[in-house]
Amino acid sequence: MTAFGLAAVVGGMFAVGTFLLLRRDLVRVVWGVTVLSQAANVYLLTMGGIVLGMGETVPVLAHHGGEPPQTADPVVQALVLTAIVISFGMTAFALVLSLRVYEENGSLDLSKLEGDA
Repeated sequence: MTAFGLAAVVGGMFAVGTFLLLRRDLVRVVWGVTVLSQAANVYLLTMGGIVLGMGETVPVLAHHGGEPPQTADPVVQALVLTAIVISFGMTAFALVLSLRVYEENGSLDLSKLEGDA
């Protein structure tokens, strides 16, 4: 995928996440936060990789000795993996809180919940 394609995917994910974040429904807001966090993860992965020419692959070990092969940065991949796990846990927690709000108020509309505070 080209750099323009990756930028379009990341931009689209940020746009969808922002759109969902601005909705009135609480569940859509939770999904908006989730999409925004995943967009940040995709952005980090695209910035942590390497760019090669067409048809070239990244070998794990090119040769025994000499210059080390070019590979993607493993620290970025570990960071994104940790962020995915944390994001999954926070999404589950936010959805359970949304269920509790619905049980207490009978609605998930945020405009109706504002006056109750």
